[in-house]
Amino acid sequence: MWRVTLKAFAVLLLAWFFGNFVLGWFQQNNVKTQTDHKEQPSTTTESPADQSCFCHLTGVLDDCFCDVESIDVFNNFKIYPRIKRLTEKDYFRYYRVNLKRPCPFWPDDAQCAIKDCHVEPCPESKIPVGIKSGNYNKYTQAANTMPDMTDCEQAKELGAINSTLSNQTKKAFADWARHDDAQDHFCELDDETSPDAEYVDLLLNPERFTGYKGPSAWRVWNSIYEENCFKPRSVYRPLNPLAPSRGDDDAGEGFYNWLEGLCLEKRVFYRLISGLHSSINLHLCAEYLLDEGWGRSVWGPNVQEFRQRFDTAETKGEGTRRLKNLYFLYLIELRALYKVAPYFERAFVNLYTGNVQEDSATKELLLQIFNEIRAFPMHFDEKSMFAGHKTEAKILKEEFRLHFKNISRIMDCVGCSKCRLWGKMQTQGLGTALKILFSEKEIQNLPEHSPSKGFQLTRPEIVALINGFARLSTSIHQLHNFRLLLKENR
Repeated sequence: MWRVTLKAFAVLLLAWFFGNFVLGWFQQNNVKTQTDHKEQPSTTTESPADQSCFCHLTGVLDDCFCDVESIDVFNNFKIYPRIKRLTEKDYFRYYRVNLKRPCPFWPDDAQCAIKDCHVEPCPESKIPVGIKSGNYNKYTQAANTMPDMTDCEQAKELGAINSTLSNQTKKAFADWARHDDAQDHFCELDDETSPDAEYVDLLLNPERFTGYKGPSAWRVWNSIYEENCFKPRSVYRPLNPLAPSRGDDDAGEGFYNWLEGLCLEKRVFYRLISGLHSSINLHLCAEYLLDEGWGRSVWGPNVQEFRQRFDTAETKGEGTRRLKNLYFLYLIELRALYKVAPYFERAFVNLYTGNVQEDSATKELLLQIFNEIRAFPMHFDEKSMFAGHKTEAKILKEEFRLHFKNISRIMDCVGCSKCRLWGKMQTQGLGTALKILFSEKEIQNLPEHSPSKGFQLTRPEIVALINGFARLSTSIHQLHNFRLLLKENR
């Protein structure tokens, strides 16, 4: 009997110890879970005031099926490092531009007197001989086997191509030149033969805040938005400082209701211009003059300037729309690069500077970028544009082209030389991208071993296309940096 009692007591004792252990474990983990939930906000929640620039910058973009997050990852890890290296190559570093063309729309403002507005042209002696010799040689294999040229006379002889090409190829180039002269461009192109046209080293004249602002700068953007974005004067663009005040109700809802009622093409046009404007503003915020000491200027990101241009509260909700339009523009130019890849992949197309090894490395890097672009799964579908009745679509396309061409002319009204340089270059880059998107059939029919009469790109167009896209890539990369800075400033 006592043995049974002892066993029962032992079982009860064991059950008591086990129960206490389970109860203690449960309570301890329950307390830890509650503690974790209490601590979670303090470690991950961001102050609305600090992150209001980004709180709605997420998800799918309007008029396409791509999301912001996918573009961030794709650009910052795959495209930006490569496109940055590409623009440092000699072929894309030197850009020939005429910064002395008069403004065709109003009397020229006094040129910006701030020293940072100045553009330092590149001496002819510093320009690679293959670039000085003309556009033809970027296509010739013979050019790469010619002896090195050292003086201007030899460069001119090389550029004439009389002794390096067959008669058949000369005829192809002549046909190309005639076609190029007659071709419809989206930009007002500079005359490269003008005595006022000069080569500029883009690396030595970086885009950044020069101090150029106020009525002169606003008049340029006002003219672009108010007169060239298919907008009637009765519809006010939000936060336009040059438009008459309409009170507290002027938050832009009327404008966006009107915009949504437009056809896709006109809506896209506005978003392209807004995206370009946003990208330029981002560059100015990221490369701001922070300090000017004894002969040494310090440039860097200005968070306050960024908030002023993109913060939801500061811009009455406009900031997010502006940034989304930047992403939209990125997708448009990305699509153009996707479409034009076959043009550059032909074996005889060389990005010619005269340095064989440098030229080979430049083209290889460009082709690597094209391969990355092909792998991107969410490209913009431009086939939905100008897809209606043929006659109406043709009229609308021509109107689209003329509006954009007019905007390229307005860039000659920018009073700051450095701002004008980068404005003209980025506008020409976008114009070249549009030219590519509207030339799909011509690109598909390109011959493999000779220039095509149907589609050609000049060197200034190529340089502007790549540098313009690189500026958009840089903007998205800079957005990531501003996001980190805002977190640090909490």
